[in-house]
Amino acid sequence: MFMPIFNQMLFLFAFIAIGFILSKGKFVPDNSEKVLSRLENYIFMPALVMGTFIENCTFEKLRSAWGLLLFSCIALLVIIFLSVLSSRLLFKDKFVKKIATYGLAFSNFAFMGNAIIKSVFPDIFFEYTVFCLPIWFAIYLWGVPALLIAEDRENGQRRSFREVIKPFVNPMLIGMLIGLVIGLTQLQLPSAILSVINVSGTCMSPVAMLLTGMTVAKIDVMALVKQWRIYVVSAVKLLVFPLLYIAVVMWLPQSSIVSETALTCGICFACMPVGLNSIVVPAAYGRDTTVASGMALITHILSVGTIPLMFMLFQYLV
Repeated sequence: MFMPIFNQMLFLFAFIAIGFILSKGKFVPDNSEKVLSRLENYIFMPALVMGTFIENCTFEKLRSAWGLLLFSCIALLVIIFLSVLSSRLLFKDKFVKKIATYGLAFSNFAFMGNAIIKSVFPDIFFEYTVFCLPIWFAIYLWGVPALLIAEDRENGQRRSFREVIKPFVNPMLIGMLIGLVIGLTQLQLPSAILSVINVSGTCMSPVAMLLTGMTVAKIDVMALVKQWRIYVVSAVKLLVFPLLYIAVVMWLPQSSIVSETALTCGICFACMPVGLNSIVVPAAYGRDTTVASGMALITHILSVGTIPLMFMLFQYLV
């Protein structure tokens, strides 16, 4: 288990390094990460999810998905509780507490998680997509509005119904619904259309890692060296959370809820580095992203070793 995931991490990290060098060396325009982000969110990731649902979505699999969703909800609630507790112990500033809570609770389960599952565990990628649904809902309903852009609400401004609904009407969800309909109805698409969907989906991982490298390149590394709390947060995110997860699930009996697939999806979610939303969203509102940038940088570098290690321990113990 260690070497396949370690090799995949090196593969992904190579693209992160390429994106970092391209951005630092000014080999690409300043708005390149914005262009890649739109390509990723509007084409490549929706295509990957759509193709997965077209290929794997059946009534039988949907009937068995309730256990996976329930396990995901329980794991998410526990991680949110631990994230809130950890951030309160480490930071005093109210906004920094919220950023740390988001970073600990919502990892890079999409870009990097999808890439690892697709490469190392391709047979359960559909199940991993289903497992992540409660996490997406938690991000849209609570994570982003309450933790990353909460200043507007503190000033007395309430979100309208349209603002609440808008995040859910996104290309990835639309692609998922289209794939769901085609998969359940067994509609036969022209081979050219299927090729476009599949090839676009294969672009997701390298483009996501290039985007990560370009985003990290904007970080002022020297400003982060003396912030020891960032290293503590990184250790909690990459070591404490996955180790606690392994310690708990190794004693759980196998069932329709605690299945091998659910456990594998859970460890992938638990050991991923901090998600890039903790940088991108506050920056769009003119907020300080120093702590978020530090957490993203350190956790992505260290995850090259910690993710294979956690998967190896998971395989051995669970």
